[in-house]
Amino acid sequence: MLLVLVAEVLGAVFSGSLALLSDAAHMFTDAAALGIALAAARIGRRPADPRRSFGYRRFEVLAALLNAQLLLVAAAYIAFEALRRLREPPEIDSSVMLLIALLGLAVNLAGMRMLAGRQDASLNLKGAYLEVWSDMLGSVGVIVAAVLIRFTGWAWVDSVVALAIAAWVVPRTWALLRETLHVLLEGVPAHIDAAEVERALAADPGVAGVHDLHVWSIGTGEVSLTVHVVLADASAPDEPMLRRLRSMLAAAFDIHHATVQLERTPCEQAGAPHAFGAAA
Repeated sequence: MLLVLVAEVLGAVFSGSLALLSDAAHMFTDAAALGIALAAARIGRRPADPRRSFGYRRFEVLAALLNAQLLLVAAAYIAFEALRRLREPPEIDSSVMLLIALLGLAVNLAGMRMLAGRQDASLNLKGAYLEVWSDMLGSVGVIVAAVLIRFTGWAWVDSVVALAIAAWVVPRTWALLRETLHVLLEGVPAHIDAAEVERALAADPGVAGVHDLHVWSIGTGEVSLTVHVVLADASAPDEPMLRRLRSMLAAAFDIHHATVQLERTPCEQAGAPHAFGAAA
């Protein structure tokens, strides 16, 4: 991939193609994404220690955030340069442009095949797959532009394709950026309805009330929960209730890291408002 990146940069310089340069920029972020993904996978496997009680699993989220930022910066530069070139289209060597774009397409297709079944496994791999996918489309666009320039002489097509690549990448990258920020802000994971979790806890016959419920994720697939549960029978033993509630959370919501605080009487936090209401 790095060899193709160098070839695309050199090809952009010698051909004068901005579309090819945009493809090179995406190839660069692809290489960075895969490198970061590998580092994140290795670091994320490190066990927890006294200073990092959750381990290093959030590293993958930070890596995905970096990938999104790289893509946004690259797209902004390409868009700026494309608008400038639309006013004064340069001379473009379509033969060099086409040859390098075909090489880039072959490498991108190989990368997509490698990541195709794993992009949903983590935000980090999702970011890497998104970059390879966008770069593949970029290569297709460059090929189309090279053919049009060769047979029509329309040099402005190069800038239009570069703009189209940037326009396609930005909203998808923005979505990835929002998702990573949501995790960093410890928001409720998208696949979990916190109000539904609260209702399920309150539906247990031994529960008189539920409050101070928090659901968040450390990294992809690492959902954690804390909650205060008021017992309906103050004399009821703790262990059966804890086992029942934790089993329900695991079976119904796939939440396996749950801290449940049982209370005989509601604590001072019981009346505190939160976003999804109180259950009793």
